[in-house]
Amino acid sequence: MSDVRCDHCHLVYDESVMIKENNLNFCCKGCQGVYHLLKSDGLDSFYEKLGNKTIAPPIEVDDDIQRFDSESFEQNFISLTDGGFKSVDLIIEGIHCAACIWLNEKVLYETDGIITADINFTNNKAKIVWDDDKIKLSEIILKIRSIGYNAYAYDAKVADEKAVKYKRDYFIRMMVAVFASVNIMMLSVAKYTGFFTGIDQEIRNYIHLGEFILTTPVLFYSGWIFFRGAYYGLRNRILNMDFLVSAGASLSYIYSLYVLFGGKGESYFDSVTMIITFVLVGKYLEVLGKKSAVDTLDKIKSTIPLEATIVENGIKKSISLNSIKVGDIVEIRSGQKVCVDGDIISGEGTFDESSLTGESLPIFKKIGDTVFSGTINNDSLIRYKVTKSYKDSTLNSIVTLLEDSLSSKPQIEYKANEISKGFTISILSLSILTFIVWYFFGLDLGFDYEGADHFEKSFIVAISVIVIACPCALALATPIASLIGISELAKNKVLFKEAKFVETMAKADTLVLDKTGTLTKGELKVKKMRILDKNIHKLNLLYSLIDSSTHPISKSIKKHLEKKFDNLTLKQLKDVKTVQAKGVVAKYENIEGKIFHLLGGSLELLKENGINYNFDSQSSVYLFAINRRVVATFELEDELKEDAKDLVKEALKDGLEVVMLTGDNNEVASRIASKVGIKKYVSNIDPIGKANYIKELKAKGKTVVMAGDGINDSVALASSDVSVAMGNAADVTIGISDIVLLNNSLDSLKQAFIISRRTYKFIKQNLLLSLVYNMVTIPLAMAGFVIPLVAALSMSLSSLLVVANSMRIKR
Repeated sequence: MSDVRCDHCHLVYDESVMIKENNLNFCCKGCQGVYHLLKSDGLDSFYEKLGNKTIAPPIEVDDDIQRFDSESFEQNFISLTDGGFKSVDLIIEGIHCAACIWLNEKVLYETDGIITADINFTNNKAKIVWDDDKIKLSEIILKIRSIGYNAYAYDAKVADEKAVKYKRDYFIRMMVAVFASVNIMMLSVAKYTGFFTGIDQEIRNYIHLGEFILTTPVLFYSGWIFFRGAYYGLRNRILNMDFLVSAGASLSYIYSLYVLFGGKGESYFDSVTMIITFVLVGKYLEVLGKKSAVDTLDKIKSTIPLEATIVENGIKKSISLNSIKVGDIVEIRSGQKVCVDGDIISGEGTFDESSLTGESLPIFKKIGDTVFSGTINNDSLIRYKVTKSYKDSTLNSIVTLLEDSLSSKPQIEYKANEISKGFTISILSLSILTFIVWYFFGLDLGFDYEGADHFEKSFIVAISVIVIACPCALALATPIASLIGISELAKNKVLFKEAKFVETMAKADTLVLDKTGTLTKGELKVKKMRILDKNIHKLNLLYSLIDSSTHPISKSIKKHLEKKFDNLTLKQLKDVKTVQAKGVVAKYENIEGKIFHLLGGSLELLKENGINYNFDSQSSVYLFAINRRVVATFELEDELKEDAKDLVKEALKDGLEVVMLTGDNNEVASRIASKVGIKKYVSNIDPIGKANYIKELKAKGKTVVMAGDGINDSVALASSDVSVAMGNAADVTIGISDIVLLNNSLDSLKQAFIISRRTYKFIKQNLLLSLVYNMVTIPLAMAGFVIPLVAALSMSLSSLLVVANSMRIKR
């Protein structure tokens, strides 16, 4: 029996096992069924698009299809669109090429009830929106399975596993290329030295053989990524950077094989490995950046509670967040996180809103006040009425905006691909033209090329054009300068996550600064203390009352007292009571049985206890009274960082527009702005407001750099062209930022601007050098004045010039 091909999957099997039907052959019932399904639906053009490629036979899945319609599945994976339709993200298993994408989208779009079905080829992730009244999700899954594929819900853990596997694959390919490059360059030193000093032909042949052995796995294993990218680019009529790399490497490899097997000239295996290695390192860094973005989004989502306790007819029950409706009553205990937005209907207490506003002081909330998702209830039992669904809640809105901002970040590599497209077409055209002129018009300027015949001469000159114009210098112009610039930045404790942000920062014209934790230290300090009665006994009572509280203001005052006074002692207080968001009250009984009533806190606390005391201040205030008499006052402020003024001064000097954004009130914002020299500021602004402000600046054509330190800044940071996180920032902020100031110093941010501008200047110089090099050498190569060996040497020289010029960044 002979082997025959299945008419659906195109896999080859022995004829004896095939299912025969007229002139058709099928390897299984699944392929037979899918073939007729496509024919009946008018989708048989799929086989034309598939060509000679093979696909997997239809997947037989033995599971409970009804689980896709279950309530638990809907709560975890399905969301509602603004139009009332259902939406889900699925991973389509079995996709191998563009034809598979076409088939799945075609079948789904022609299915009644499906509104949209968009599949991303890079990760096989499909976003499907459907009308649940017309079709169920289980029916959609069955439809996908009926054409030979499988689908399952997109899960962050699964995506993370695949991202790790993808990163590992890139790393192995890169290390193979690096290992081969190091070894092949040692052989090249011997080869080039021998060309000028003399070398035996047999030794030269051995060198060529060694280079061939090292280069082959680099081109076909490490470089497979570029061949695949070039293939899909050509399928879509796009000449991308992958085509540039694979074309240059392949032609050099082919000519080197020609030399290895008896042709005249020198091999260029070393050029092949260097091209693949240089670009692969850059690709690996890009993969790391994408993996970091996935990790960051997952970390933000992990902070959201999974369930909430609602009270219904006096009965408490836990439900998923997606099940919470507007009007439900939610109960949260001390230490729990608010899951959705709402208005308090029972209880009062302080809430830590630092995750949203970045401000360190807890905020007192009472009946009628609004609580926001993502904030933490500090100290009491609270019930509130839901005013926004989970989808529209504050924290989920931040996550959604963050995802959108990450996906819409400007990608400078698009510009590089456009340049390389024109460069590639031009060089290939010039090379072909050179071969035609030399071969058909018999051009011969007297160079013998070591006895090569007429065809070989034409081929060698054409290859010389490609080799001498090899984009190494052009490709190195930016990354080498960026690498040196980034290393200099690292010495100044500035970490750039990607080199492309050096250019963007150098072009920036607007600097946006968060206040708390960025311009200021984020810690309250006593700026003014007045002790109206310095009796040591009363100071000890003050010290004891302060020690009984864990509030940030109390902690700061305690540190201040310990610095100013020696031999302070703690007294045994009675009936210590914290008055939420106002202060502390207590009693002290001395050995004589005399009772002292102690109060420490805000003006409001004193007034509630019948103490009228006038005290005007723009700072945070703490007053201490014994038996209704004020004996000490404290004014506290968040301290400015020492280098804040220098940063603002340098930025304004360089022509940057400097803006301060803060969730604090206008009085505090005005005072801080005037101290550092900032004329433009926005106060009382929430996280989404910050992000919208950044977007407005960008809509006006501004290139925006923003520095911040809190989760509240994450959306605005992701919306900016370059985001800078302070070293002590929240993990999420550091994860989402483009630059991290490791030492938390604003002087490092100033250095980041200075070094970025200097680096960008040298990048432009490098590009000019490489372009001038190509303008001079390409015509010489076309005229036959440059043999391939000299072309390779001059190519290396151009790369060395670029590297040497980049080293000047350090000076």
